[in-house]
Amino acid sequence: MKPIYKRILLKLSGEGLMGDKNFGMSAEVIMRLAKQIKNVKDSGVQVCLVVGGGNIFRGAKEAVNGMNRTVADQIGMLATVMNALSLQNALESLGCEVRVLSGIHIPDVCENYVYRRALRHLEKNRIIIFAGGTGNPYFTTDTGAALRASEMQCDALLKATQVDGVYDADPKTNPKAQRFSAISYDEVIAKQLKVMDTTAVALARENNIPIIVFAQSGEQALADAVSGKGNFTIIKKEV
Repeated sequence: MKPIYKRILLKLSGEGLMGDKNFGMSAEVIMRLAKQIKNVKDSGVQVCLVVGGGNIFRGAKEAVNGMNRTVADQIGMLATVMNALSLQNALESLGCEVRVLSGIHIPDVCENYVYRRALRHLEKNRIIIFAGGTGNPYFTTDTGAALRASEMQCDALLKATQVDGVYDADPKTNPKAQRFSAISYDEVIAKQLKVMDTTAVALARENNIPIIVFAQSGEQALADAVSGKGNFTIIKKEV
């Protein structure tokens, strides 16, 4: 394994933690992800994580169903904390030093996010899991990931998905969908491709952080993406 990035932020979806379940977390999936993350860390890469909460609660969906949007998003942020703690536990069982930093104030459960404290954890070679989104409603975990990647001065933002990159249509429903090996931030926004929300892509563009979209499945999926191997899409300024 020859990583081409020194510091990364890995964005995991909550749904990606479910495995074959319809709700909640799969201990097997979480441990498999933890082993991949440890492998990348042991290769010398500094690792930050952001995980969604869609396996437990989707704030935007509940808001559409009539729940107050602010309350719905707050519940969703709490769901990300639950996922972060589960990942922390799995990583610690493998001998990793891990800190969960939350954008919402839960001092009895995890640390509050403080910029300089987070940098200090990275300098001590600890894995950081950013939970609680940005701490504000109306912002997705994609935007939270782009924000934290910018603050931590990451070399790349890696997004694990259920498909091996960005397509011009949904490959699950359209067998003729074409995968991009590389695409610009502006094209993603102009074509309204549903890989990340517009705010997240714009923030990555502003800070010139490439976004690597790859399939979560596979024992070496993360290692390959960090090493520039396998199938993936890179989103960057110029293609």
